[in-house]
Amino acid sequence: MPLDMDVHKNMEGLTDEDLKEAHKMNLEVQAKHGVKHQKYWYNKESGTIFCLCEAPSKEAAEACHREAHGNVPDEIIEVH
Repeated sequence: MPLDMDVHKNMEGLTDEDLKEAHKMNLEVQAKHGVKHQKYWYNKESGTIFCLCEAPSKEAAEACHREAHGNVPDEIIEVH
């Protein structure tokens, strides 16, 4: 299954708790979309979140975020 890096831009002002909650919400719905979220990072200075996940398609990765909390990625990059 492809490994993707989701990039969410302009997400300034988030707390560690906000990020944990959003990740938890992703985990709660990921199976419905065939997605497996692995890890996330947040660059507070730029307001950018990076999410590493396995997904059958970019559309599935986006749909998981949309259902979980509505914050869809600005970009999804397949990584190796």
